[in-house]
Amino acid sequence: MIILKKVELLSPAGNMECLKAAIAAGCDAVYLGGKMFGARAFSNNFNDEELIEAIKYAHIYGVRVYVTVNTIIYEHEVDRFMKYVDFLYKNNVDALIIQDIGMMDLIRKTYPNLELHASTQMHIHNIEGVKLVEKLGLKRVVLARETNIETIKYIKENTNIDLEIFVQGALCISYSGQCLMSALIGNRSGNRGSCAGSCRQKYNLIVDNKKVNEEEYLLSTKDLCALEDIGKLIDLGFLSFKIEGRMKSKEYVYMATKIYREAIDSYLENKTVNLKDLDKLKLLFNRKYTKGFLFNEENITNSYRPNHLGVEIGKVIKKSNNMITIKLTNDLSINDGIRIVEDDYGFIITKMFKNKNKINKAHKNDIIDIPCNNKITINSKVVKTTDYNLIKEIDELILKNKKIFISGKLIAKIGLPLTLEITDSKNVVKVEGNIVEKSINSPISKTRINEQISKLGHTPYKIDKLDIISDDNIFISIKELNDLKNNCINLLNEKRLYKNDYIKQEYKIDLKDYPQEKNYNIYISNIEQYNKIKKYDFKYIYVDDTLYDKIDDKRKILKLERVNSNYKNNNNVLIGELGGINENVYTDWSLNVVNSYSVAFLHNLGVNQICLSYELTDTQINNLINAYYQRYNKKPNLELIVYGKQEAMISKFNLNKLYNVKNSYLQDRFNNLYPIREVNGLMKIYNYKPLDLKDKEKYFDMGINNIRYNLLDEDVDKIIGRLTI
Repeated sequence: MIILKKVELLSPAGNMECLKAAIAAGCDAVYLGGKMFGARAFSNNFNDEELIEAIKYAHIYGVRVYVTVNTIIYEHEVDRFMKYVDFLYKNNVDALIIQDIGMMDLIRKTYPNLELHASTQMHIHNIEGVKLVEKLGLKRVVLARETNIETIKYIKENTNIDLEIFVQGALCISYSGQCLMSALIGNRSGNRGSCAGSCRQKYNLIVDNKKVNEEEYLLSTKDLCALEDIGKLIDLGFLSFKIEGRMKSKEYVYMATKIYREAIDSYLENKTVNLKDLDKLKLLFNRKYTKGFLFNEENITNSYRPNHLGVEIGKVIKKSNNMITIKLTNDLSINDGIRIVEDDYGFIITKMFKNKNKINKAHKNDIIDIPCNNKITINSKVVKTTDYNLIKEIDELILKNKKIFISGKLIAKIGLPLTLEITDSKNVVKVEGNIVEKSINSPISKTRINEQISKLGHTPYKIDKLDIISDDNIFISIKELNDLKNNCINLLNEKRLYKNDYIKQEYKIDLKDYPQEKNYNIYISNIEQYNKIKKYDFKYIYVDDTLYDKIDDKRKILKLERVNSNYKNNNNVLIGELGGINENVYTDWSLNVVNSYSVAFLHNLGVNQICLSYELTDTQINNLINAYYQRYNKKPNLELIVYGKQEAMISKFNLNKLYNVKNSYLQDRFNNLYPIREVNGLMKIYNYKPLDLKDKEKYFDMGINNIRYNLLDEDVDKIIGRLTI
């Protein structure tokens, strides 16, 4: 097995080129996805043959491989999912990154020796959640990107599980990436890896029927960059620093890995961090940088533009006929890409002139002319979006391949077997050849032996030092030296391509049998709603803490927020995240329960009642319940929300606070209005139209015990006909 360094640098690999780029730049581990069950369905990803190749390639270089299987898994997919997990395990993957709580439980019980990491989409953001997965035997938690450094420090000091945090790359505006917006708007689920990037679209902020915003990309985030503070994070004792970017180019992956590798190594050696190459990374891709909620920055958005911003290099000072004149503040070359900001017009430089002379490269303070037929605004800022020479330089560095330095000792004594011993400082291999004979006509020199053994061709190795202990006047054929060398390299490869201990056992779980019932529950938001619904025969009335003490009703259940770090009561409550799980609690839709194994896992932990995900169809609900009964011969206690505006996202970023308003609405390009509410300082965005499932009785017939209505700002008098109880 590979022994982890004090600090692990974890890089993204969307394809084999990016994997090689990350390794060439010095990563300690890579994370990647296959063609199934990964949360980046639109990156190239790896087919099965490529996964085998990728794992072998990485392991040869001493790099660990973590495969993402971090989507929610529907009932009909479980068998295929577990075959895929088995394939990865047998091919020596180092760990799986997982979101689905049912599959987490199934894997850990079936393959107890397979390392599991809790994905950031598991929404673990408090010490209670960390302690739960630690107790369950997971090796690592990828903390929510919203978790600030003070909370992380507390978690680190009070748990023993490995902690991984993002330090670079794109951010989700929604907490932990748990966003339903793409699924609700375009039927492309972020929980299934097919997010449409709804947060990168244009919106207006509407208050009292008026638009109050100027820039339109209200939810588009800047990129996270913690490079400047990497020393603080190292001192806190984190195991792993993660770079986002499975959709990024190999050049971006290389440069991001390189600057963090150098920063980590420099800080460990002399407590300094060099930021000089950060501008090169900006040239490859940036949306402006933020330290994020990690360091308590409040405004993490760039509402001006959702894509690559480039780096400013000058401004337009003149426009005449088919030529623009630019005064440069930085270098520019032929084949570079630029964009004229005010006109949002970009193109590749194919010709440029200085003093009417054609040039290939211009420098800071130069005044240059560039052919351009478009209408261009004078004094417009010019940014470089592509640096041709930088990309060329990086591509050449990647092609050089990283070399693994080895040292060796060759013993060539007359009458004894020719012996070659090689070590990579961890592994030692030794091969013996034929008996060494005295030369009659053509003795081989030490120089010739050294040359031949050092010719390692396309292998990843390079001889750093070779000791040759030999007699004079000996004969060794070149073929024998090559065979000896090749056999040694093959043995070293076998040592580096370690095998995991494959252990498989039967999945078992103890469960309670619940009686079949027909109950109606309701969530209400204000006292007026309560006064109108209290006469109805609801089993449970869910209320937030602001309303809980105002209602004297034995049916009331305290609904805790799905972002929580303060548990006033941990029994007889409705919880929306893993940290609140305890005996005698009820779970909400946000635990993303979509399969029978998740239901069994929660019931086994003592959960009384389980609310199913919004993302289930009627057929999938039916399949889940049937599978549960057939496998366990017992009935679950399930709840289904049939009416209400779904919570599309919850965010630590708050538009209401930014604009100093209340009860605003997000307006999309189709003029749909999404209510925005603030709860405990967090922003909630709700779908513009309510979920309204008909024929409630059929869900009872399927085996659902509890039907729930969610009321946000509805007038009960207007929807009373839907509250059929």
